[in-house]
Amino acid sequence: MTDATGSRPTVTSARVCAIVAFVLAAIAILFFPIIFGPGAIILGIVATAMGDKALGKWAIAAGVVGTILGFVLGYIAVS
Repeated sequence: MTDATGSRPTVTSARVCAIVAFVLAAIAILFFPIIFGPGAIILGIVATAMGDKALGKWAIAAGVVGTILGFVLGYIAVS
């Protein structure tokens, strides 16, 4: 993928934090939502603070949803 100048866009550390936050949110749905969910939320906040505002906010939302969904699925599995 290239930008308007024809060069490849650089991947910033904020973007990496946001992507890792999405991965942690997905993991939180199935395993240890008490650990991976807040980790996703924190990394989403870090990504937002570092400059990737749009993706960071989506990562925060994904972390919250992943945490809640993980708890609900865990409750259903136990009961």
